[in-house]
Amino acid sequence: MKRQGLEKLKQNLPKYPGIMGRDKFFNAAVLIPLIPQGEEYSFLFEKRAKNIRQGGEISFPGGKFEPEQDKSCVNAALRETEEELGIQRDQIQVVGRLDTFISPRGIIIESFIGVLDIEIDHDLRPDKNEVEDILLIPVSWFEKNPPKQYKVQVEMKPYYFNKKGERISTLPIEELGLPPRYHNPWPSLDYEVFVFEHPQAIIWGITARLIVDIISKLNTL
Repeated sequence: MKRQGLEKLKQNLPKYPGIMGRDKFFNAAVLIPLIPQGEEYSFLFEKRAKNIRQGGEISFPGGKFEPEQDKSCVNAALRETEEELGIQRDQIQVVGRLDTFISPRGIIIESFIGVLDIEIDHDLRPDKNEVEDILLIPVSWFEKNPPKQYKVQVEMKPYYFNKKGERISTLPIEELGLPPRYHNPWPSLDYEVFVFEHPQAIIWGITARLIVDIISKLNTL
């Protein structure tokens, strides 16, 4: 690199560091809806319709960030909430956001906390193609009932098997002369899985992880 190259490098360094290679990940935005009920707040959850991906599971409204439609991640979260629940954007007060979450599966989640100014029986119009049911659970229940914790092993491997059972190499370890230990799957990390066992539903995965983060913030002095 020549001397002038250093100046060019400095000019192109990010002012506010982001996530390297973000465009290669699945980028999603989630709204964590809070509904005031009496003297406290409840989370609003969706039970996903059976015919869609992860059907029957409990989640917050949200979905893929669409560059053609969304000016920002919060815009994506509001758009998805409007599409899934029929809530108008002016009925949602976004009060803040959580840290960016990156799952081992390559999903980046930007999550926002919003207080809903709605009448449950009047303003909620769920899209039945995406939402089978709505659940309201007081935040205090999660404060009093910590989740069970499990671990799954995440592996990296230089191959996969197609539908015919044929082994497909994605990284030619031997041809590249890489160390033999990479010829077979190698451990990446132990991924912690949180599970809340509420009488109405099992809440786990990314949804549970977001709840755990919120509860930890409520308990921080």
